[in-house]
Amino acid sequence: MLVLLPPSEGKAEGGKGRPLDLESLSLPGLTEARATVLDELVELCGGSLDDTDDTEKARAVLGLSEGLRGEIAKNAALRTAPALPAGEIYTGVLYDALGLATLDAAAKRRAGRSLLVFSALWGAVGVRDRIPSYRLSGGVKLPGAGPLGAYWRRPLEAVLPEAAGGGLVLDLRSSAYANMWKPRGEQARRTATVRVLQSKTVGGVEKRSVVSHFNKATKGRIVRTLLTEGAAPKTPAALAETLRELGYTVESAAGPSSGKQQGPTGLDVIVTEL
Repeated sequence: MLVLLPPSEGKAEGGKGRPLDLESLSLPGLTEARATVLDELVELCGGSLDDTDDTEKARAVLGLSEGLRGEIAKNAALRTAPALPAGEIYTGVLYDALGLATLDAAAKRRAGRSLLVFSALWGAVGVRDRIPSYRLSGGVKLPGAGPLGAYWRRPLEAVLPEAAGGGLVLDLRSSAYANMWKPRGEQARRTATVRVLQSKTVGGVEKRSVVSHFNKATKGRIVRTLLTEGAAPKTPAALAETLRELGYTVESAAGPSSGKQQGPTGLDVIVTEL
């Protein structure tokens, strides 16, 4: 099973450690593409440190608020900044619920084999890959590389089908990162996406809605549960059954009316409270 995760906007600081080694990251077929984006980002941000106009240019390109101006200096130092495992760098609701640091040894090994975090800077990385803290969103358009969502499609298409292999692909990415790579053909039919719906009863009538916090926290807990239980469903149908056995309320999302499913299988997970 391969689990595709979104990154987090907020990231932990790198602390102390060795700097980035691009050659050591998972999916080495992405090294050249990673170096291109890294070089452009460092140049964009590095030239702004002593020039107000360049600072404003970098801030505009990266879509940063005034309060996030300090992220520009962070990006400028990416090649020399301390690096930590990606599972420690990414933070936020999903990663708090996933709780990689508190998994037992066996679950941590499963996480290292099965989790990939998508990134506008790295394309995709494993949770054990050592990376520095950075700021670059999937919706950014760099002057040279262009829109990063489109930039990564070809490099990822060259490496991810092999990485996904013949097993289940559990795609939990947000839309900006889902557009960077889409499983095709038979691999798409072995892919499951998950939508989390909060259920409330209002005036005796059930109302369901997508709520960001519920969505992220529930996805993190789903991944944690699969890892700790050692579950290894091989198809979307088997995943749905596994989640039901683990206590989740799972329904099939609305899909094609024909009996021949051509793309990923959508699953709705219904929650009432965190």
